[in-house]
Amino acid sequence: MAVPPSLALSVGVRIPQLLFGVAGLSPAETGRAVRIALDTGYRGIDATPGTETAVGAVLAAAEVPREDLFVSVHVPAQGYDSARRAADQALEALGLERADLCLLDGTKGAFTDTWRALGRLRADGRARAIGVAGFGGSELRRLIDATGSVPSVNQIELHPWLQQLPLREFHAERGIVTAAASPAANAALLSDETVTALAAKYGKTPAQIVLRWHLQCGTVAVAASATTTRIRENFGIFDFELADDDLAVVAELDNGTRV
Repeated sequence: MAVPPSLALSVGVRIPQLLFGVAGLSPAETGRAVRIALDTGYRGIDATPGTETAVGAVLAAAEVPREDLFVSVHVPAQGYDSARRAADQALEALGLERADLCLLDGTKGAFTDTWRALGRLRADGRARAIGVAGFGGSELRRLIDATGSVPSVNQIELHPWLQQLPLREFHAERGIVTAAASPAANAALLSDETVTALAAKYGKTPAQIVLRWHLQCGTVAVAASATTTRIRENFGIFDFELADDDLAVVAELDNGTRV
């Protein structure tokens, strides 16, 4: 079974470059999909709000050692005390003593106070690393200037149509790992003519081409699906590489499209 490559976070924790996402799935779909993902070989699970109980039930029954798993949780921006409670509730639902990564999700509300709560969570050993989701450069600067603390990860919309180069450069300068929450533009990219042509060239699916591009760009891809075939196909990206010329072709797809 293939082992996904990983990236080192600023705090010494390693994050798999391919995480399995469950955003938008019902509890029943979540449980089934996570079971299939673990059986396929995924070892990173991105548990979004509302999915924790279903994810936790599968993790509890899985024959995978906890130390081999990477589990991330999300806490919406809501202030210090509410954020602490939300994080505790998420961990309780997951049946975990600590998360491998806790993300401050969104920039509305009191996000600096929420960030301080996540810092306390890490200091208490309840999160190995902390990061943010959906932050642009201006919000990151405000957060860093206000708290003196730099997130380990920023999970953003990122795909070949929206490559976010200035933000990724900002991340690289500060040791922030970039994670893609919508690596294939909510599947819209799978019918792109350039992507389908590359899929034919490499004998891979369009989704595998896009996910491979993310890996070679040095980002983390959060691949979500409820379909058994797609879950397994998305994992089949470790036995090939895109040539430099083809990476350049994909780079030309950047047109600022958001989904």
